Formats: sequence, structure tokens, C-alpha cells
Amino acid sequence: MLSLVGLHKSFGEVVALDGAGFDVEPGRIVGFLGPNGAGKTTAMRCVFGLVNPDAGTVTWNGKPVDHDDRIRFGYMPEERGLYPKMKIGEQLAYFGRLSGLGRVEAATEAATWLGQLGLADRSLSKLEELSHGNQQRVQLAASLVHKPRLAVLDEPFAGLDPLGVEAMADILRSLADSGMGVVFSSHQLDLVEDVCQDVVIIDRGRVMVSGTLEGLKSKSEHLHLEVTVDGREWDPQISGASSAGNARDKNRYLVDRDIDLQQLLERAQADGTVTRFSVEPPRLSDIFREAVRR
Repeated sequence: MLSLVGLHKSFGEVVALDGAGFDVEPGRIVGFLGPNGAGKTTAMRCVFGLVNPDAGTVTWNGKPVDHDDRIRFGYMPEERGLYPKMKIGEQLAYFGRLSGLGRVEAATEAATWLGQLGLADRSLSKLEELSHGNQQRVQLAASLVHKPRLAVLDEPFAGLDPLGVEAMADILRSLADSGMGVVFSSHQLDLVEDVCQDVVIIDRGRVMVSGTLEGLKSKSEHLHLEVTVDGREWDPQISGASSAGNARDKNRYLVDRDIDLQQLLERAQADGTVTRFSVEPPRLSDIFREAVRR
């Protein structure tokens, strides 16, 4: 298990991490969320020694993470970290050998990952010849070619089309099913909700919310309400209801869990024809808004 405990890091007067910490367990997928500049990338870099925290610890199975541990981790940075003019098959094999694989095994794993990511016919292509989405796939393969024990992925879905997103999500699920711990950051909250079992939300260097997704939903003091009245905007105009991001004819609200729903429905019916009135546990986007509301 990877454990980050009480991480502090400042860059001059800028506080990047302010006591942040969380765990990544084997076989679990953790969605690591937060606004831009919240400290996500800094925390990930601390795992790999790319940033040295001012205080706090990073441990693997109870022991400080060392070089031997790190070469058995997989890291996918948000910034492209590959060689643009090198053939992608050779490049992946090279990264595999840097992490301890033999020549034959590295070449085999490189070919396997290119096949799994739909790039088997591009093995001899240079990275710069690929689309942004395919470069993203190669970046993922580079982080996994050496069969790591842990995958730390910074915005792995960035730039992917819907089919690429679906393929990437399936890969993360299969990695977790094999027993690997996976942590990834993303701003695509609907996607995180679909893929992850655990969630960590960080803001201004502090972990604001963490736990299982289902646990966070059940502990929330709010419910997610969607109402459609005459296909127009509709505001319940009562205390205990706040907007959860309206869209077209959908009126979305966070309401207190103990609100009188029957009374609310009657209020909507008094204002017009109600064609939708649904109540469900809060969505991850709702939990995120609550956690980072400033």
C-alpha cells in the first residue's frame, strides 16, 4: 500500500501542500481530484522523489519509498515525457529495460501494450508522427510496460476521444482487477465516478474529503434533485436548496437530506406541469462542489 502522510511543500511563498495525505490500496482505483493549483501534481511528484516535501512521509508497505520501489511504480506525467523522434516500439522497450526488464521481455511487453492500445501497426512510427490522443496512449504504455506494482497517472484521459476514454477506463479497471493500486487525477468528474472506488479531493494543499465513493455519498447531508417544470428554468426558492448546475430544461439542485420532498413537489406542480422530479444520492460533482466551495 502507498501512504502519503502529512505532506507539506512550499515554493517560496506559495504553499503547494499543507498536510496532505491519503492511501492507495492494492486492487483499488483512487480518483485524485481538485481545482487547478490544488497540489495534485506536487503530491504525485513527491511519490517519485521529483519533489522533496518539506515535511511528511511517503511510504510503500510501511517503509520509506526508495529507488528500488520507484522503478517498480508506473508514472504518467501530465506533460509529455517521451522522445518525439524515436520509434515508439523501440522507445517502450527502452523504458522497460530502464526499469529492470531484460531485452526480450521488454520488447515483448512493448508489443503487447501497443497491441492492447490499438497501435500495433504504428510500432515503427516516431512519436511526433502520431496524433495527440495516440501520443497519450503511448505515454500510458510507457508507464506500464515494466509491469509496475502501482500506477500513478496525472490526467491520463486528457486529449482522448470518447472511444479512447472508454478504452483507457477499461485498462484501469483491468489493472485494478490484477491487484495493482491505481491513482489518477482528472477534471472529468463523471468519468471518475464511473471508474473509481475511492476518491480524494484536495484544495489549497489540504485533503478536504476522502473515502469510498459510496461512503461519501451516503454520508453527505444532501440529495441531488432534478426538476423539469414546463420545460423551463424553475427555482424552488426555499432554504436548503442550492443550484447544482442547471442545463437547458433540467433544473438541478442540492437539497438538504431532511427536506420535505412532498411539499417541494407540490410547489413545483403549482407552478406548472412537472415532467421530471427525481431524487438520488449526490453525484461526485456535487460532493466536489461542496468540498472546494470558497
